[in-house]
Amino acid sequence: MIVVPVLTPDEAVADIPNGASIMIGGFAGGGQPFELVRALARHGARDLTIITNNISVHDNTDLLAQHGLIRKAIASFPVPASEAANTALERQFKAGLIEVESVPQGTLVERIRAGGAGLGGFYTPTGVGTRAAEGKEVRVIDGREYLFELPLRADYALIRAAQADTMGNLVYRGTARNFNPVMATAADIVICQVEELVPAGVLDPERIGTPGIFVDRLCIVARE
Repeated sequence: MIVVPVLTPDEAVADIPNGASIMIGGFAGGGQPFELVRALARHGARDLTIITNNISVHDNTDLLAQHGLIRKAIASFPVPASEAANTALERQFKAGLIEVESVPQGTLVERIRAGGAGLGGFYTPTGVGTRAAEGKEVRVIDGREYLFELPLRADYALIRAAQADTMGNLVYRGTARNFNPVMATAADIVICQVEELVPAGVLDPERIGTPGIFVDRLCIVARE
């Protein structure tokens, strides 16, 4: 029986090198692996490519920009809608220090899903006729224009779940089901912040959102 290592957040991210690509799960504060992001900021690996839905102060992802660790951000909401927020990532982007790729939310999750499924890409009508179409292949299918989008994978994924068993099977709560399960399929090393660890065989198989085959490391962190 395979047992997934249980580490502290700092131990779990200690081998992330400079230049790594990292997916960070969650959506608008829901299901974000807060402690893993803080540990990554303390670790200090630089020139990172961060792939996530949103980057803000509230979910700590902007902490990585505050420490000058991000080289590129791929996100649906790389900066908050309110100009009053004025995040570190936004300031660095305006100064030309960070590259930002803004991706429509549905396209972002489908690119990640394609990466996890081993697909070479997909066609979508989203973004046709906008700046999102710049430099992309356009194909007409049944009289409608579609953009070709490439898959996304990462070296690491930092995700969050409510429960895990010792084999790494994960159960999610509420909005944590958004980006976390799909990111778990699309990274070489998956690190999960989980609130409760139970013995193998305890979890209801019908509730398991990510099979343990995808999970490499667990961190037990009490719910905030």
